[in-house]
Amino acid sequence: TTRAFSTVTTTTSSSRTTSTTQLWSAFTRRDLVNGVAATTAAAAVSLVKPLSVVAAAEEDEDDGGKLIAFTVDNLQGQAGKTGTFVIKTQPSWAPKGVARFEKLTQDNFWKDCRIFRVLPGFVAQFGINGDPSIQQVYRNSNIGDDAIPRSVSNRRGTVTFATAGPNTRTSQIFINLRDNDFLDKQGFTPIGRVVGSGMEDVVDLFFSGYGEGAPGGNGPNQGKIQARGNDYLIKEFPKLSYFVSAEFINK
Repeated sequence: TTRAFSTVTTTTSSSRTTSTTQLWSAFTRRDLVNGVAATTAAAAVSLVKPLSVVAAAEEDEDDGGKLIAFTVDNLQGQAGKTGTFVIKTQPSWAPKGVARFEKLTQDNFWKDCRIFRVLPGFVAQFGINGDPSIQQVYRNSNIGDDAIPRSVSNRRGTVTFATAGPNTRTSQIFINLRDNDFLDKQGFTPIGRVVGSGMEDVVDLFFSGYGEGAPGGNGPNQGKIQARGNDYLIKEFPKLSYFVSAEFINK
């Protein structure tokens, strides 16, 4: 069975980000960049429209990649506002990274994970499990790097592992919210991309109001997420968008 849909949400909002120069100069590895964002929703209307996910995915090279549907709650920080977007993995781009990403999906790792760092105009970051005992397993399980192919770049909608240096990828992921091709030479190899209208319909609605993480900003502290998981995030950052489920779609 193939599921082909997305939840579309329209809002009126205002947002503020730091300059592109500031974001780029501050960017280092897993702690991605320094930035601030505030989003205020004035009105919201939820609609559902059909989306041919498979047709969109077939625009890419058929290299054995899989379609994974992510359902998200707390869009724009509003409980009950949900949406679904689809990621297509690309093994020809990053075989090691894709294998880890698909294994995390198979293990139901993404369920209840918070999208804890959203910098509009740059990236949305997630991948620290809400259960510290589960996260500890992956925190100490690095995978080797994948060399980025010449034809691949960190364009808007691509999905990439965060790193702390060479051969340090674990479970943290970011989605590029804009073209960030300057990351290509820094060891960030995309493993797939959001297909169809998933960026506009869902990813762009991830809650961004907490801004940059501590200590550079007022957002979540990654060390505390690692140690306390969702107990920390739900109490102190309740508006974060989070994954309800992540499921493979059968072509």
